[in-house]
Amino acid sequence: MKINWNIIKFLLITSLVVFLFGFSKQRNKQRKIHKISLDFKNENSMFITPNTVNKLLILNNDTLTSIGKETLVLKEMEKRLLENPMIKDAEVYITIDGVLGVKLEQRNPVARVTGSPDFYLDEDGKKMPMSTVYSARVPIISGISEKYFLEVTHLVNKIRKDEFMKEYVVGLDVDPNGDVKLIVRKNNFKVLFGKSKDIENKFQKFKAFYKLTKQDSLLESYGLVNLKFANQVVATKWKANGE
Repeated sequence: MKINWNIIKFLLITSLVVFLFGFSKQRNKQRKIHKISLDFKNENSMFITPNTVNKLLILNNDTLTSIGKETLVLKEMEKRLLENPMIKDAEVYITIDGVLGVKLEQRNPVARVTGSPDFYLDEDGKKMPMSTVYSARVPIISGISEKYFLEVTHLVNKIRKDEFMKEYVVGLDVDPNGDVKLIVRKNNFKVLFGKSKDIENKFQKFKAFYKLTKQDSLLESYGLVNLKFANQVVATKWKANGE
């Protein structure tokens, strides 16, 4: 019987490849983690420290670099990270050479709400606790109830995107009906903005009023600027006694 050497060579090569793959896979599993690489997406505002992240990853282990790759459960690590109120998104992965990589996106506070205790609202209108390591420079909101979080956050996000409004608005006072008063920088008057609707039009009305009265040196004579009415600005001057 004639021996088919081509088939034998094919089987030998296939067996060798399978063996090497299995051997490499097993060695890869047994390889120790020798380094942790942290990548913060928005690292200019550090509301959570690398040390805190490491503690969330380690839990009952003294150090991650003593753990074999086969014992790590990446989904569990991601879950623990996402349970931290400062973290919006997390991805954990392992490289072939034993580096544990962590990509983190922190939550982004856009306003600080006065209360007991104070807290932030993030850009999605959700409560976010104060950080012990970093204080964000954001507008202060007072008087707001939870049912108005989303719509007032929508207004704050619009303010942040408008260079003029971002420069001058330092606070928002929200009444029980959801009407908003804007507290402006460097001036004593308040701006009655009303509901968080028709925002762009109200911005334009306020800018026009501000520019006109500043040119005429009348800005400081007003105590209240009302933007609630369509196509007009109703401004009330201070009384003689300063009220």
